[in-house]
Amino acid sequence: MADPSIRLRPVVENDLAMFRRFAIEPGLIGLDWAGFRDAQAPARRFAIDGYLGPDDGRLMVEVEQERVAAGFVSWHAGSYGATAKHWEVGIALLPEWRGRGIGWRAQAMLCDYLFTHTPVQRIQAGTHPENVAEQKSLEKAGFQLEGVVRACEFRAGQWRDGYLYSRLRDDPSPL
Repeated sequence: MADPSIRLRPVVENDLAMFRRFAIEPGLIGLDWAGFRDAQAPARRFAIDGYLGPDDGRLMVEVEQERVAAGFVSWHAGSYGATAKHWEVGIALLPEWRGRGIGWRAQAMLCDYLFTHTPVQRIQAGTHPENVAEQKSLEKAGFQLEGVVRACEFRAGQWRDGYLYSRLRDDPSPL
């Protein structure tokens, strides 16, 4: 089966049902499940800025042919020192859309979007050592593994290591 064509688009009100699902359905988000969250928080955030804030945001990953949202990509600001701002990106796809070539393309598209519309030099992403599919996806999206971040996440009752990846403005886009 050919990879479906995708596009990134702003969040609309109908997308909030998906965000509520990620907040209240254990396991839907995979290893990133961190317990139940406020199911009304997505609507409150959407009312503020439509998930397009100055320091963070979300875009929907839409399968063009079916005009259906497969998930979303997100970003939030970080910095090294006083002036070296960067973006940290993430992705959440519904289970039925995983493993179909959507994730790496959506993450590459998000990087291209952020490099086009913001002056950052660096975009980074973290993942779990056991999430081999996401590691491959990040590498295909143009990210390079930088190393292990020790005890960076509290998940499933214990502190766990993570892998840190980055893509720089001068790195070639895989798209």
